[in-house]
Amino acid sequence: MRGIVRTTAITVRGIAGHPVYSPREWGNLLLHLGKIKISLLATLSTATGYLLATGKVTIHMLVPSAAVFLLACGSCALNQYQEREIDQWMARTKSRPIPSGRLNPETALWISIGLILSGSLILFCGTGGPALALGLFAVFWYNLIYTPLKRITAFATIPGALVGVVPPVLGWVTGGGRILDPRIGGVALFFFIWQMPHFWLLLLDFSKDYENAGLPSITKILSTKQIKRIIFIWLLSTGVSSLLVPLFGFLNSFFFCLLLVASAGWLFWSTVFFLRSYGDEGSLKATFMKLNIYAVLVLSLLSLDRLLSSSFEVMRLGRSILS
Repeated sequence: MRGIVRTTAITVRGIAGHPVYSPREWGNLLLHLGKIKISLLATLSTATGYLLATGKVTIHMLVPSAAVFLLACGSCALNQYQEREIDQWMARTKSRPIPSGRLNPETALWISIGLILSGSLILFCGTGGPALALGLFAVFWYNLIYTPLKRITAFATIPGALVGVVPPVLGWVTGGGRILDPRIGGVALFFFIWQMPHFWLLLLDFSKDYENAGLPSITKILSTKQIKRIIFIWLLSTGVSSLLVPLFGFLNSFFFCLLLVASAGWLFWSTVFFLRSYGDEGSLKATFMKLNIYAVLVLSLLSLDRLLSSSFEVMRLGRSILS
């Protein structure tokens, strides 16, 4: 009799032998499949770009933000489908939905297609052609350029970092800004540079995983000391690029500029501490976490400064009308 029910930590197997999931378990699977942390950061940077363009929080901000979230989740899900055979050989990724056997590849593929189509439809109906083109370009570049390139070179992260530039620019364009406006160019430059130490810290921390999976690894080309020095330079460049943002026209408040300088100082100090460390797993993870926190800090400072500046402009305009 094959109707015996077997339970695991996340699945229940019925007569057909296929896993049956509760809504909560499906939600957990989808969160892992869509790499929720990466997708949320892309969404946050999109919302920041929109806010920088408009100077206000409106219901329309949800359109590009929701679209980018769906596109990012779909692109990440498609990436896991593409790398399903590699993921099973890496300790960091073997517990993902597909290699762990919790989700079959075909289902993951259809989920990714559905998410990408949903995000594209929202952009098409709610924003227009330029934003849709940017969103589809990001998916194309991540899944059809960066992902295959990882199998060829250990330096695929350099062109791959172009993907992270798109969300804030997409939000900016949706808010009415020009795509070639140098102001958003400064923000895009920060995100491009920020991704380099972000990726390289992962490559150094999980270098053995990459080697076990047969992927090109920078540890086969450079020594750990050399890689740490390169990451050190990228970390410093990330801080410097954030300090250049006010020169492009954002952060008009002296108070927020001071906070930015203080935040950059904290990053610089963490960078020096990283260089002096032994490059163990603990220091790599701590630096990785601090780098991500720094990106959120910069986005928050830009958003708050723009909101307050816009509010003061409205107040001054109201006073001039009344007088």
